[in-house]
Amino acid sequence: MEIERKFLVKELPDLTGTVMIRMEQRYLSTDPVLRIRKADDKHIFTYKSGMGMVRQEEEFEISAEDYAKLCEKTIGHPVAKTRYVMELPDGHHAEIDVYHGRLDGLLVVETEFGSEEEANAFVPPVWFGTEVTDDPYYTNAMLAFKEA
Repeated sequence: MEIERKFLVKELPDLTGTVMIRMEQRYLSTDPVLRIRKADDKHIFTYKSGMGMVRQEEEFEISAEDYAKLCEKTIGHPVAKTRYVMELPDGHHAEIDVYHGRLDGLLVVETEFGSEEEANAFVPPVWFGTEVTDDPYYTNAMLAFKEA
């Protein structure tokens, strides 16, 4: 299970020293979510079901060749973003997604948790903006269908 909360970013923090990953995501289905992702030199197939803070998620690494074949079967638009991973003062990790192309200007941050209790007790830093955990519009699967 994946337990995470998602927020719009009000103001980007200092990203100096963060891990940076360039990503492209494509979708084979949105219900359930079947996604392929290129993250730098890794290729990942993901299954997700559910909505909101707690979702089922399974990920498997696939070959570049399989990724290329599956790209031909995708729906919607590719979602391009740069992810910055940083540790927060409370020990949690923030994954900040800076979107590109059609979604240029969209900034989202996600934080994962070990339990629902931990997630509910989380106090977001001031640079986190509006929470969108339960807003289906901000799922990457739905963003793949957003027009420019």
